[in-house]
Amino acid sequence: MEKSNTIFIAGHRGLVGSAVLKTLENQGFKKIITVNRKKLDLKNYQKVEKFFKKKKIDYMIMAAAKAGGIIANSTNQKDFFLENIEIQNSLLKLALKKKIKRTIFLGTSCIYPKFAKTPIEEDSLLTGKLEKTNQSYAIAKIAGIKLCEALYEDYNLDIVCLMPTNVYGPNDTFDKFNGHVIPAMITKFIEAKKRKSKKIKLLGTGKPIREFIHSEDLAEAIVRCITVKKKILKTKFNNKLPIINVGTGETISIINLSKLISNLVNFRGKILFDKNSPDGTFKKNLNSGKIYSLGWRPKIKLNIGLKKIINKKFKK
Repeated sequence: MEKSNTIFIAGHRGLVGSAVLKTLENQGFKKIITVNRKKLDLKNYQKVEKFFKKKKIDYMIMAAAKAGGIIANSTNQKDFFLENIEIQNSLLKLALKKKIKRTIFLGTSCIYPKFAKTPIEEDSLLTGKLEKTNQSYAIAKIAGIKLCEALYEDYNLDIVCLMPTNVYGPNDTFDKFNGHVIPAMITKFIEAKKRKSKKIKLLGTGKPIREFIHSEDLAEAIVRCITVKKKILKTKFNNKLPIINVGTGETISIINLSKLISNLVNFRGKILFDKNSPDGTFKKNLNSGKIYSLGWRPKIKLNIGLKKIINKKFKK
């Protein structure tokens, strides 16, 4: 891969896409294509094909997706299924038509069975039942992986599928109802502090164990996987579609996460949990040995990443 190559980032304003854009720019890549969702509906292949008809794309990073927390997933199943399926199909058809040199497909750790053995290996895919609260999103992503596999095997299209653990970062959606656990929790604690509340109620039991990765670390992993030589990937993955977990190896319970965020925002009230709300999968940390073998390592510890986000977005 050369610095003169053209890279299309789908979803460049999102949590992951914005971090990828920043990382590529910092590394000297200048030919980067981005497009606002208001200008181009990625779900519509005819419009996507027309937009890129006369544009050259050497590499593509598929960071565009409909994503959200446990409540959003479980109450908007149709949208999470259809929108992700349509975006993926459109972009992967574009990759085939334009004969893109390498495409990075971004999945999720939600694709793995609810009771998969931890740390979860890539081979656990389709070995058991999914977690009900996010199964529509997970099935959409699994369908995307299988389409990647078909294109890889039938057309020799170069694709790498990355399965990141729970992602957080400064460009997340800080919605206390529909956001992922970290931004939702941060927003709740900040609001509770402003109200001078004596207590705060969070969803679930607080017992589940999670692994989190900062969007900047994930961006570095994506860039590493888009630049690694094809020969290396073929050797490491025995000429099969590369499906690669991306995690940090650092785990934390939700209750300890809440205490950490509480301390960082200086909230002194009592933390309560609504045990009638769903927990999701109890534990889903990943085995990330494959991405480590490609020379990538996470750099941002959870407490440091959280502190930076809180100071940047909510500093008085």
